[in-house]
Amino acid sequence: MLTINAMSSIHHLSVQQLRQAANLKEQIEALEKQLSQLTGATTKSVVAPAVAKVPTKKGGMSAAGRARLVAAQKARWAKIKAAKPAAVVAKVTKAVVPTKPAATVAAVTTPAKKKFTMSAAAKAKISAAAKARWAKVKAAKK
Repeated sequence: MLTINAMSSIHHLSVQQLRQAANLKEQIEALEKQLSQLTGATTKSVVAPAVAKVPTKKGGMSAAGRARLVAAQKARWAKIKAAKPAAVVAKVTKAVVPTKPAATVAAVTTPAKKKFTMSAAAKAKISAAAKARWAKVKAAKK
């Protein structure tokens, strides 16, 4: 069997050299056949066996680790659902089967933060500044 190095060196050989290489290969195969008949071996050639590739474990997670992730995700969803209005939560909880008692879920949740709103005066100030900025840009183009 030709190796990669032998295959790349074949391209630089003449026709006569290729014929000689083919003849040598046939002689080697014939000699290997005779040797296997003498020794009683059933292998075709005496090529070194390839090293078996040992499969490596890629990542993976223990059952306990997976359980911790699932519990953390359920706690996050419980916080999100607790922050929503009662009407929306009622629709969602009908479809979901609770896996934990309500007491443990309530202990995990925290009150939602109040959403920041901008005053009318602040909006007017920002709007006036933006208008002034655009006026300068338009004036510079003329």
